[in-house]
Amino acid sequence: MPPTTLAVDHYDRLLAEHYTWMLGGDLPDLVAGQRALLAEWGVLPDGAGRRAVDLGCGPGHTSLALAALGFGTVLAVDLSRPLLEELGRHAAGVPAVRPVHADLRTALREHVGPGTADAVVCLGDTLTHLPTRGDVAALLNDIAAALTPDGTVVLSYRDLTVPLTGTDRFLPVRATEDRIMTCFLEYPDDFDDYTVVVHDLVHVREHVGENWTLKTGSYRKLRVSHEWVLRQCATAGLRVVDERAGHGGVSRTVVLRLAG
Repeated sequence: MPPTTLAVDHYDRLLAEHYTWMLGGDLPDLVAGQRALLAEWGVLPDGAGRRAVDLGCGPGHTSLALAALGFGTVLAVDLSRPLLEELGRHAAGVPAVRPVHADLRTALREHVGPGTADAVVCLGDTLTHLPTRGDVAALLNDIAAALTPDGTVVLSYRDLTVPLTGTDRFLPVRATEDRIMTCFLEYPDDFDDYTVVVHDLVHVREHVGENWTLKTGSYRKLRVSHEWVLRQCATAGLRVVDERAGHGGVSRTVVLRLAG
């Protein structure tokens, strides 16, 4: 098995360059789609000067959608400098969006005062990029502490606790004339049921008809069950107000507010 890296190193070395392309490639369309989803989930400012936090913002389509919805400040947090630099280019002329280079495990305590975030979103499998399940539980506590009394949280993640087998482990991501991306999952015995190893393969070529160049990388991703995440949310004082499943129940989206 090839050596694995931390998620941030994997993104900086391989995925950041292709991330917007992976999502579809058209950033305005991505922003519009995310804006519609956020509104559907009830992530809407109810006044001027509201603050939102986008944890694991990537190239910024969700951050820009939050700004388009009317949030006065959007803290866009990520550890990947290449992705934050891309976000900075996309957000030029959008003063509401403020890129923040920070570790998610400390970002809310360092950059957001208690009870001051009107919305916190953590999408795109960001939770499973954290090193340990304890880090996930701690982050959920930080989110609850940062939230205003009527604030909204949206989490999305994949429940990979049931191992895929055979060719089901091979997942096509996207294919165009100049790029083809596939990932496959490996469930090693050394970490029992704690992690899955994600292998990403990106074939690229500059012009049609030229030979393909293969770029590869691997990293470990946490395996967290949907039920476990819900228990941690409840322990943190967050109650579920909406819940959705996709891709055969593997992908989950949960909308939460403070309990009580």
